[in-house]
Amino acid sequence: MFVDLARILVRAGDGGRGCVSFRREKYVPRGGPDGGDGGDGGSVLLEATDSLSTLIDQKYQQQYRAGRGGHGEGNNREGKRGGDCAIRVPVGTVVTDADAGEPLADLTAVGERVVVARGGRGGRGNGRMATPTRRAPRTAEPGGKGERRTLLLELKVLADVGLVGLPNSGKSTLLAACTAARPKIAAYPFTTLTPNLGVAVLERRASYVIADIPGLIEGASRGAGLGHQFLRHIERVRVLVHVIDVAEEAPVDPVAAYRIVEGELASSGRALPDRPRVVAANKVDLPHEAPLARLQRHCEKAGVPCYPVSAATGAGVSTLRRALYRLLQDLREERDGRPVPRAAAR
Repeated sequence: MFVDLARILVRAGDGGRGCVSFRREKYVPRGGPDGGDGGDGGSVLLEATDSLSTLIDQKYQQQYRAGRGGHGEGNNREGKRGGDCAIRVPVGTVVTDADAGEPLADLTAVGERVVVARGGRGGRGNGRMATPTRRAPRTAEPGGKGERRTLLLELKVLADVGLVGLPNSGKSTLLAACTAARPKIAAYPFTTLTPNLGVAVLERRASYVIADIPGLIEGASRGAGLGHQFLRHIERVRVLVHVIDVAEEAPVDPVAAYRIVEGELASSGRALPDRPRVVAANKVDLPHEAPLARLQRHCEKAGVPCYPVSAATGAGVSTLRRALYRLLQDLREERDGRPVPRAAAR
């Protein structure tokens, strides 16, 4: 089960209270106060890991609590610090305070950690409160309260290339043709409901990640169909690939399909229209001459590269893979401001 949204309650540990104690030993006059401090409460942390791909653990376990600090004891013995609670989440998880609506963290790297609830401070014992004018304090501090928060966890797929398009345009088949991923593919029309990831390997050290995003329909930017669930998963991709069915028997004209997807991306309000993109004119193994020609003319006017492919037979797939790799390398050079050594893509 793919779970990309979860709501959890986290509670940090309370600090232990300080101790009121006086040193009482034979032959030791005026021993004085020796109450120890309480231990600090444990904190709740989130840690990104690549061993998880969904938030299903947080769907079924929605409450997390760190250990409380131990109380101080006599003879200036401090209480034990409470144990931290580390919650592992997939890389790409965005953490938001559900009550304040404030974003807390965006975990985009393996091993990245963030403290989401801090433990309470341990209270001081009377051994720490003695002064020259107050030599025998008979009070101690209580421990501080640990933070309590309701968090909204939102998983956004991390990929270099995102395949977008109307349902049944062949995105899953194209992902299988470009990578070793094996998403569900059948001879009947259906819509992928969860993103699928695959790695396109051209040669050693020449690879990139492709995400098959659930099918987009008209009105998705207003919540229709998968709506914002679809748009959330393409926020992070660096390049968009429009997969368009150019077969003569396609239910939607290729140019109309292109305009529908472009309109939803423009209406999303997520800076997606500025993302680099290419068009994969799919299903050229079927009769396609007139629809493909119309789409190519439209792409030429829009300044978007168009690559005829057949995900079913593999025709044109290698050309598309190399073009995407070169585009990603160009984007990396532009970002870093220096040339990037290019592997000879096959």
